[in-house]
Amino acid sequence: MKNHTGKIKLLELTFSELVSELKKRYGKGAHHAAILFREIYSNGNIDLGKSPEIVRWKKLYVQLCHDLKVNLNPVVDTIKENGLTKFVTRLKDSLEIESVIVPMATHNTLCVSSQVGCKMGCKFCETARLGFFRNLSVEEIIGQVFTAKFIFDVDIRNVVFMGMGEPLDNFDNVMQAILVMEDQRGFDISKRYISVSTAGLLDGIKKLAALNWPQINLALSLNAPNDQVRSQIMPINKVYSMDRLREVLMDFPLKKNGAVYIEYVLIKHVNDRQEHAYQLADYLKPLRAKLNLIPYNRRTDSLFEAPSEQDVSRFLSWLVEKKVFVRKRSTKGLGIRAGCGQLGNYALLNSSACPKTPLPPGGVGGGKGNLLISFTPTPTLPQREREKQSFRTGTK
Repeated sequence: MKNHTGKIKLLELTFSELVSELKKRYGKGAHHAAILFREIYSNGNIDLGKSPEIVRWKKLYVQLCHDLKVNLNPVVDTIKENGLTKFVTRLKDSLEIESVIVPMATHNTLCVSSQVGCKMGCKFCETARLGFFRNLSVEEIIGQVFTAKFIFDVDIRNVVFMGMGEPLDNFDNVMQAILVMEDQRGFDISKRYISVSTAGLLDGIKKLAALNWPQINLALSLNAPNDQVRSQIMPINKVYSMDRLREVLMDFPLKKNGAVYIEYVLIKHVNDRQEHAYQLADYLKPLRAKLNLIPYNRRTDSLFEAPSEQDVSRFLSWLVEKKVFVRKRSTKGLGIRAGCGQLGNYALLNSSACPKTPLPPGGVGGGKGNLLISFTPTPTLPQREREKQSFRTGTK
């Protein structure tokens, strides 16, 4: 992006960055950048030859045709259910990512992926079964928004980084994508309508806090009331404990009346007891937090059971009793595997297009900023029964 002799990756630049690039390369500026931005972000046109105004630039048009790069990867599958749309994008290395358009009462939300696969290894998550392939580029992240708006003709107001991958493990690309999304001459999606979800990558949370973006929404995927339970279902907790997480969250910059969002996936016989609700309430007391209670959505070959409506209501009542600000998240897209924790094409495990990053012995390593969490292959039936029992009794 900073190399002024290489290709200009248009979907990776803010308006001011494009102005700077045009000035350095061609002696042009805001006027030409505004026209390019209008063609891309207002008209959805990535073919300069379809714009008579740009074609009239003659010499500059020829130069831009050579220098500009706009890669829009193809959608290879679309599945719909009750207004919700999941689309699968095939990347240039033949890997695939999934994104979800979620219709809400007053707007549309787009759930975007930030990685192919994931390093975090959460036991209840479909993406974790893939292991980790690679980070997405800024262009591949922005491409998901472009596709939703111009291929599916959906006006997107909210963007949530809750698809495949750990967003804070792809920190630089995700932050640049947010800057591109919020540019008023582009998609104009304000930071207050953008949410970044994390499994608890402490260094990433600290780096995000250091940017001092109080309008951004931070969501922590907590999913447990104590370290024992969390370490069983989320290996990252063995590296960053819940106490350390809370300390960092208490220093996170928030807008006036803002809060950190805490995601709690309720899993039957794992984190759904009354004592768990009370422990969770105590943990949240020092935080400016809003709790989202999410019924577990079963992944393929899951070790866990989804809670019943009665289970969810009972757990919710225990939290309300302790005066926790809590909302039950509605479950959508289960029939097309588009619910929370269900994204990820298991066929990638057999893909030779791009090998997964090998995990070191013991599962955690790679040095600061390169955390690798152990990926456990799908267990055999006897193993699954033993693991189910261990999760219920807390002996694993």
